[in-house]
Amino acid sequence: MKLTNINYFPFFAPYYITSTLLFDFHKFIIIIKRNEKREKKMNRFIVRSVMQNHLSNGRSISNGHVCSSAIVGRSLELSGQHNVVMLVRFEWRRRMSSTPASVEKVSSGREEKMENSVTEETKGKDSSALSYWGISRPKITRADGTDWPWNCFMPWETYSAELSIDLKKRHVPKNFVDKFAFRIVKLLRLPTDIFFQRRYGSRAMMLETVAAVPGMVGGMLLHLKSLRKFQQSGGWIKALLEEAENERMHLMTMVELVKPKWYERLLVLTVQGVFFNAFFVLYMLSPKLAHRIVGYLEEEAIHSYTEYLKDIESGAIENVAAPAIAIDYWRLPKDARLKEVITVIRADEAHHRDVNHFASQDIHFAGKELKDAPAPLGYH
Repeated sequence: MKLTNINYFPFFAPYYITSTLLFDFHKFIIIIKRNEKREKKMNRFIVRSVMQNHLSNGRSISNGHVCSSAIVGRSLELSGQHNVVMLVRFEWRRRMSSTPASVEKVSSGREEKMENSVTEETKGKDSSALSYWGISRPKITRADGTDWPWNCFMPWETYSAELSIDLKKRHVPKNFVDKFAFRIVKLLRLPTDIFFQRRYGSRAMMLETVAAVPGMVGGMLLHLKSLRKFQQSGGWIKALLEEAENERMHLMTMVELVKPKWYERLLVLTVQGVFFNAFFVLYMLSPKLAHRIVGYLEEEAIHSYTEYLKDIESGAIENVAAPAIAIDYWRLPKDARLKEVITVIRADEAHHRDVNHFASQDIHFAGKELKDAPAPLGYH
């Protein structure tokens, strides 16, 4: 059978189209380079002709005065982003001149105007370089009128934590999935207790590097599912991504309080790589098990932060001043201390606990999907 048969066309069509596009792109590049060379030759010819014209006119001017001429050649680069301004000045003095002084004043005045216009244009370029396509960032201030110092979050993204949330509520394992998730979390806690013991600052830092992964993985997979099936997510994409961002802000706060050592950074790198891939596969296979595990992880986080607060109250850990990023993010008082920071972080973890147990128990175990129930938005 000949290759020209129509049955073979779907197999060879991608290769034919790709080769055609590459050939057209190669011709396009050649044409651009030729136009660039012609433009450069034209600019050189214009500058050379104007220079010769000025030089020929300058011979008839008598000595004793200065004759100045300015030639401004502007060439636009192919990227369309930079203008190159070439200012060519020629000055010569003739001692046998009888030209009146008014000619010198007029020429010098024109020269000053030309230089001022070039300077103003350069200043305009420098100021526009700080913005994107001419759109500059608006000035953002705090409530007291001072400048907003953070780029990672804005004032309208801050909130006050709900401290009245129930911290003692726990989900009792009932079926095989619950018991399996509960045992997995207890198994993961064992090496953490051995490694960190009662160093709750470092423990919290490690915990937040893991806790910020599930929301990002879940939100990403729901986003891709929404694109594939052309359907809404019920707000759960935003809810899970907000959870991941909130956990990341916990980490940014703990890094200000605890400076991680090199082996702790290596441990974070290893744990994050393993946990991300494992949770990614788990969420694709069983979202209800994934959310249940996260719910139990948040319960362990509440317990860890409660022990952290006990050590602060007993004096084992110094109640230092709260980091500036925590004061602005949770809208804490300016004189807030570490105790207030740990309290609001613990309240956030309790909220994440309820969200993930709700997603697992009331939605997936009921045979529904997340899009069928409205997401708990508006907390963060």
